[in-house]
Amino acid sequence: MSSSTKLTRSLVDVAMGRAHADLVIRAGKWVSVQSGEIIPKTDIAIVDGHIAYVGPDASHSIGDNTKVIDANGRFLVPGLLDAHMHVESGMVTVTEFVRAVVVRGTTGIFVDPHEIANIFGLKGVKLMVDEAQKQPIHVWVQMPSCVPSSPGFETPGASLGPKEVAEAMQWKGIIGLGEMMNFPGVFHGDKKLLDEMSATHAAGKTIGGHYASPDLGLPFHGYVAGGAEDDHEGTRIEDAVARVRQGMKAMLRYGSAWHDVAVGIKAITEKKMDSRRFILCTDDSHAATLSEDGHMDRVLRHAISEGLDPMTAIQMMTINSAEHFGLTKEMGMIAPGRWADVLIVNDLKNFKVDTVVAKGRVVAEKGKLLIDLPPQKYPKWATSSVHLKRMLKAQDFILKTRAVNGAEVEAHVIGVIENQAPTRHLRMNVTAQNGEVRADLKRDLAKIAIVERHRATGKVTVGLVNGFEFTRKCAIASTVVHDSHQMIVVGTDDESMAVAANELVKCGGGQIVVMDGQVIGLVDLPIAGLMSNEHADIVAKKAATVLEGFKMCGSELNNPNMQLSLLGLVVIPELRISDKGLVDVTNFDFISVLDD
Repeated sequence: MSSSTKLTRSLVDVAMGRAHADLVIRAGKWVSVQSGEIIPKTDIAIVDGHIAYVGPDASHSIGDNTKVIDANGRFLVPGLLDAHMHVESGMVTVTEFVRAVVVRGTTGIFVDPHEIANIFGLKGVKLMVDEAQKQPIHVWVQMPSCVPSSPGFETPGASLGPKEVAEAMQWKGIIGLGEMMNFPGVFHGDKKLLDEMSATHAAGKTIGGHYASPDLGLPFHGYVAGGAEDDHEGTRIEDAVARVRQGMKAMLRYGSAWHDVAVGIKAITEKKMDSRRFILCTDDSHAATLSEDGHMDRVLRHAISEGLDPMTAIQMMTINSAEHFGLTKEMGMIAPGRWADVLIVNDLKNFKVDTVVAKGRVVAEKGKLLIDLPPQKYPKWATSSVHLKRMLKAQDFILKTRAVNGAEVEAHVIGVIENQAPTRHLRMNVTAQNGEVRADLKRDLAKIAIVERHRATGKVTVGLVNGFEFTRKCAIASTVVHDSHQMIVVGTDDESMAVAANELVKCGGGQIVVMDGQVIGLVDLPIAGLMSNEHADIVAKKAATVLEGFKMCGSELNNPNMQLSLLGLVVIPELRISDKGLVDVTNFDFISVLDD
């Protein structure tokens, strides 16, 4: 008898009362996302990690060894699914991410390890896949699609192509292709990208989308025709509407820094569009957010507060997500044959989970993890990823100009937009001072630099940024720099920038804040310069010193470290910086920082 037939036999026998369940949950209110109903006085019988029976009375399946939980009229909710996210953004490993979120009711995550892929390539993806397979919840991995995200505009530590995509599609645990960020490449018909998408189609798996442009004309239509099946980059109601009308799933994200749910759900609440084509996700969640505020439970509370009906909001992070990835036979609802991922919750609006059942096991109660997570060892290559040619000096961060002393020069400046991924392309007049342009606190003008850290070339690219509102002599450095993850340094004086960069190298990467020559904030991330294998709450405390450091330097932005991490992302308009120069993403071209 095959394992599949054996499971089916167990499910049937328990449902019929011929065999006893491992676990029975009694007297709950069944949140039936598949029918849109809340059904009182419902029992659930579970065997071999799966649901065998859902109905008014499961007493026929209870034996001497059956564990019984009395829901006592509380709601029975399917485990929450995050349909698009990057574990690395939490600054923790897969295992530690699971530790942080499972107690909040997340029982499934769809991970795009795009960040580690940009550093280590296919072996980095495999490292994540192997760790994902060991987890007590469902961790599906999407094969990164754009490494580098924009060829010719940045230098990653590794590169991936159609051959690697085709290979990964055969791995257990790979659910599809990660977000296709090079949207111009798609609508221009780039063969490499189309081959990657074709390989995913051939494997019968889902293609993730990323169309970060407000242009809903022919480029958008060309991108959709290329095969992307979802998109999380919409920031306007018209973006959500257009994607759904074109057959895509509109993924509305509410992460630590990207707050697009409030606008996107108006397509449902105001325009009355069918919610089946909408999905809630996080994209990027900082360790502090996970530790203090939550994960998909946080998204759920927020969506409801913005006007979504609780049932609709829950559907958008359970059955809708499962359907999108072709997994409704396995998860996304409380129904026979599915994995037993069940949450016991007292209040759907003020959503806080009492008990978490994942794969048929009671894994958490009242915010406490009840099980041990598998230990994970990391190879030496994974913890040695920051390579500089030499120690940096203040002179490395000088922004030179050919203009005569005292002359005004027009500068192209990156403008930070709080809580959004796009930036503004600002044009500001700056004054030449002895052959250079300096930071200007009065005008909120700081320097920004990319330090190449993969190949030890010694290259430093310097530009200007507005929006951090620094008021002190300071600098912040980070090896979390989407997508190529070089080292980024922003600061108000060159000496501080050199100190920050050099100190960060010593701890193998992470994020650091230097003020008046002293380190005042640090989170060390030795795994790829992106992650720590410490618990999320410990990482959160360390990361909090970085956030506090930003404040001490004068910045009041929400999650400024995450805003900083995207300033090198050369696939989102309008202006970014890479190791190769300043990039006008709207026109996909390099431009000079100074028109001198």
